[in-house]
Formats: sequence, C-alpha cells, structure tokens
Amino acid sequence: SIAEVKVLDVQKRRVPNKHYVYIIKVIWSNGSTEVIYRRYSKFFDLQMQMLDKFPMEGGQKDPKQRIIPFLPGKILFRRSHIRDVAVKRLIPIDEYCKALIQLPPYISQCEEVLQFFETRPDDLTPPKE
Repeated sequence: SIAEVKVLDVQKRRVPNKHYVYIIKVIWSNGSTEVIYRRYSKFFDLQMQMLDKFPMEGGQKDPKQRIIPFLPGKILFRRSHIRDVAVKRLIPIDEYCKALIQLPPYISQCEEVLQFFETRPDDLTPPKE
C-alpha cells in the first residue's frame, strides 16, 4: 500500500506537446520510494473514477457523507497563465493526494488509486527536451 505521497514540483514538458506534469514522490509501505509524473488531467480522470465507484463516499446522495477529497477544478486559462495555474495547483494537489491515501483502505488501496500512483515506463525515462 501507499505510505506517503508528496507533490514536489511542476515541470514543463514539450513532448508530445506543451504541458505541465506534477513531480510526485511516492513512498510505499515496503519502504521503496518512486518518483512519478502526472498531468492534472490524470488527477481529474482518477477523481471521476473514484466518484463513480464510491457514490456514497463521493457525497452523491448526501453531501455531508462525502469523504473523497475535492480536486481543484478545471480552469480555462489564456496561454501565458498556464505555468501560474500549474504552480497554484501544487499545494491543493499535494493536499488532495495526502487526503486520498488517508481514506479507509477500501478506497485508499483500491485498484484505481494504486494504479494511479504506480510507476509507469515513462516515469522511469521521462521524455528528453
């Protein structure tokens, strides 16, 4: 299972097109540490999966019962502001990750969460500029 998650920074990528990724340190319960890179859109996809899979915990019937953390919303921005938006989201995304892995194990260790934080081939060899 995941012991700790820390969002370290944002990084600009130009491959396959210009975008930002969050640099995330994941510490697993077995002591191994990995660094992964995720786009904001991937967090958004994870959030949608979580709300679909756990409607009660997502507050769909009763908002007071919601335990799944809120993800900072999608923001439409002009070109020059993309880095600002990515940087502004750093702390909320870090808080989101921390809250997510502190949920009861049936959520924090569900397949979707574990897959999201698992190391992928492009995490090991990030695209070169």
